[in-house]
Amino acid sequence: MPPKPKLNVHSFPRPPLLEKTPRHLQIKWHGQTIADTKDAYWALETTHPPTYYLSPSSVTAPLSRSTHSSFCEWKGRATYWILKHDNEEIANRIWSYESPTKGFESLKGYLSFYAGPWDCYVDGEKVEPQPGDFYGGWVTSDIEGRVKGGPGTWGW
Repeated sequence: MPPKPKLNVHSFPRPPLLEKTPRHLQIKWHGQTIADTKDAYWALETTHPPTYYLSPSSVTAPLSRSTHSSFCEWKGRATYWILKHDNEEIANRIWSYESPTKGFESLKGYLSFYAGPWDCYVDGEKVEPQPGDFYGGWVTSDIEGRVKGGPGTWGW
């Protein structure tokens, strides 16, 4: 199979572009698959690796709503979730937009996972988390350009 074309984060738009992605997304925790789908969106925003939003039907572990929320200037108020699996509970590492703003309505109910504590995969490739602990992008080998999130990038 030919290599994937490179995606330069500095060519991504602002405001972000939201579109369906044909990529195969998987999330595994302690060796068990807790999400597996090709029904997903990606948001592409300047200086960020893609943020993926998975169909809620692709998640097999039980979720409950957290009291935590945040606000995105583009997508609106984010709802956070608690995942329970194998007697473990992980809070606020999954989010969704239950009432997304104009232009992002198709995201309603789709779930985005930070790349940890579980392992996330795009087309079989294990991803690296976007630097820092604020943004939820997934870095794969086809991503190039300096990514926002690490030291010295806050004001970009």
